[in-house]
Amino acid sequence: MSNILKDNFKIISNGIITENPTFVQCIGLCPTLAVTSSVENGIGMGLAAMCVLIASNAVISLLRKIVPDEIRIPIFIVVIAGFVTIIQFVMEGFAPALNKSLGIFIPLIVVNCIILARAEAFASKNGVLASAFDGLGMGLGFTIALAFLGAIREILGNGTFLGAQVVDFEPALLVVLAPGGFIVLGCCMGAFRAIRARLNTQAAFAADSKACEGGCGCCAFSAKCGAANKD
Repeated sequence: MSNILKDNFKIISNGIITENPTFVQCIGLCPTLAVTSSVENGIGMGLAAMCVLIASNAVISLLRKIVPDEIRIPIFIVVIAGFVTIIQFVMEGFAPALNKSLGIFIPLIVVNCIILARAEAFASKNGVLASAFDGLGMGLGFTIALAFLGAIREILGNGTFLGAQVVDFEPALLVVLAPGGFIVLGCCMGAFRAIRARLNTQAAFAADSKACEGGCGCCAFSAKCGAANKD
């Protein structure tokens, strides 16, 4: 049981950090740039995509052994379109304002690169439970990225957060426009990758130091930290 939980946690963390669809894989950028002018829109779009990811991954995984390879992509699209229709009906009934704000980008989830990529790369090759967790991880990674971008653009562009005034300054309207979206996305991508690279370097340094029995002098990073000169 512990191994199953560990594997599922790894799948989820993979979608959030290692293969984050927005900051690492750079896919699904059209809705990312279009809807992140506010936190509410970002969270709404992310949660809608996450629900479709989880459900479609699970169903595609169930069908993977009976769907001929020649027609697998059309079948995937039909399955995804069915769940997108359900999500849109739910949003129209319970969150009509959000549904109107997101507009055409909810139906366009059907051809979202993230959904199709996970169906082809993961769900069609793995079990139902693992596929569902993959959809959860990718969906969470997408939602977190959209919410983060939406928060930055809403605060800097309007001075608000979730519609409430939080800062009192002249807003930079460029941030909520398309050029501002590209700028904020690029800065966030750079920061995310720089932090990941630093954490990976620190983890490699710690592992190398632990494995080395001769002290820090034999570590591959000794030249950088100066340990070689101390021995």
